[in-house]
Amino acid sequence: MARRKVKLLRIERMLIKFCVFLLVMIPASSVFGKAMLSKTNLEVERLKKEISAQERKNQSLTMKVNELQSFENILEVAKNQGLAYNSNNIKVID
Repeated sequence: MARRKVKLLRIERMLIKFCVFLLVMIPASSVFGKAMLSKTNLEVERLKKEISAQERKNQSLTMKVNELQSFENILEVAKNQGLAYNSNNIKVID
């Protein structure tokens, strides 16, 4: 007995092609999405490290500013420059 060839309609062929396309693209897009998410997470971690390093620098500079604006330091600089201490002329700026 000879096998009869089943003839598919044009719409059926297009539907099969579309299903195959989806079967290929869905996993590919999932992998691409996860790769992009991973890349973004790495960038976030890098930025967090940069922020913490900058915060440490800022804290160090704040301590240095506080040290330099101390009363004793101002008095010492004034004496070295030959200036006299007059408490009425000193204004504290925060």
